[in-house]
Amino acid sequence: MLHRPEDKTAPSLAERARALRPAVAAESDATERNGKVSTQLMAQIHSARLLKMMVPRSIGGEEADLSSFTEAVEEIARADASTAWCVGQGNGCAFASGFLAPHVAREIFGAEDAVMSSGPSNATAKAIAVDGGYLVTGAWRYASGSRNAQWLGAHCNVFEADGSPRKPVPGRIPQMTVLFPKEQAVVHDVWDVMGLRGTGSDDYEVADLFVPTEYTFTRDWAADRREEGALYRFSNFNLFGCAFAGIACGIARSMMEDFAALAAVKSSSGSGPLRENAAVQRDFGWNEAKLQSVRAYLYRTLEEIWDKVERSGEFSAADRVSLRMATAFVIQTAKDVADFVYNAAGATAIFENQPFERRFRDMHVVTQQGQAHLSNFEAAGQLYLGLGAKGR
Repeated sequence: MLHRPEDKTAPSLAERARALRPAVAAESDATERNGKVSTQLMAQIHSARLLKMMVPRSIGGEEADLSSFTEAVEEIARADASTAWCVGQGNGCAFASGFLAPHVAREIFGAEDAVMSSGPSNATAKAIAVDGGYLVTGAWRYASGSRNAQWLGAHCNVFEADGSPRKPVPGRIPQMTVLFPKEQAVVHDVWDVMGLRGTGSDDYEVADLFVPTEYTFTRDWAADRREEGALYRFSNFNLFGCAFAGIACGIARSMMEDFAALAAVKSSSGSGPLRENAAVQRDFGWNEAKLQSVRAYLYRTLEEIWDKVERSGEFSAADRVSLRMATAFVIQTAKDVADFVYNAAGATAIFENQPFERRFRDMHVVTQQGQAHLSNFEAAGQLYLGLGAKGR
């Protein structure tokens, strides 16, 4: 596929995602029940090119800016968080396409229905150097969206042929990423969890699997970067954080809208609809202000850092910390908004046929990700206290 020029007349990514919300919502029960997005819904997502957002235009992708990517994921999350999670994760994995030789990137990500899934690092996974590539052995967890994927990625510690660890290179993360077809791995169905049940985030493992060198790269390493666009200056960790923040905003917004509808008809101890209660009015207004504020903070941060990276070609350590701070704060604040709605809705919120309990569960899984941890604010505190920018 040749270079895909940017079509400024086409619907935006957010508009395409918004148009899919009715279909996503209609499938949400089945998505949760089956632990995966259906084939039919995946076809619509692919048709809207929502899994091409991180793929370079040079191989037919959208190569989206961070705000466009985040807003599209947020739109899907307003209908179903699990589906949005799979879209966010699939794009985070597709970011690898900017670090591979073009023919390899096309092989893995070029097809319309291409999906790759990957779990986080495992300190015991090994890639041992051999002629032409590596022998890979390891097990990984949390392969979100893997039930619809054709390829898997895995992060490994690298060893020389004699068994000695490969010497570290300053500024380079110690683990290498290897890519291989899903059928070459053993996948374990383990996804029995409280929330984001539709993501099918299974475990997988390989033993002595040969992976050619051209199917390997190092995350965020300039020497492996094949694309010059601003997108590929960002870190993979921060891209996932953007998606998670968008999902949190989408969940919280839908919960607020659904509570407003409930408050118009549900009575408060026989004294009229909830929305006529002064305490409910105050708390709803307070949480509306919180949600609007953090959403504005998120997109302002994304736009400012994107503009800076476009101008300078550098995603600085301070930018990384600023983006971590913003995405973590947005997720935690959106969680507070969701908690308000869940409590304010009373017993109505506990029923599966109501629009609250699944979103409440999903939100409290989003907050368990590293990008949402309060430890992100330690790095922010260090930066703003004059101790310098540290971390990923």
